[in-house]
Amino acid sequence: MVAPQTPPTGSTLARDVALYTVARLAMVAAMALILVLAGVPLLVSILLALVVALPLSIVLLGSLRARVNAGLAVVGERRRAERDRLRRQLRGD
Repeated sequence: MVAPQTPPTGSTLARDVALYTVARLAMVAAMALILVLAGVPLLVSILLALVVALPLSIVLLGSLRARVNAGLAVVGERRRAERDRLRRQLRGD
């Protein structure tokens, strides 16, 4: 039986964003290290790793990116609803 997924909270979203950021940075660092060990200059290795990591992270980190996107959508909807509620109060509705 699969447990229902609860909507992300602020701390869950922050954790997911931090994990995604760390995973992407680790991917760039690992690729740059491999290239440096292969004899490629450091600056070129870092730049090449950045270019390669972008499409690779789309494929490898898809589920984590989807969680971040879902969390951002929930937070955006909450903010939109709160803003609309405050505008109604200001109008006297």
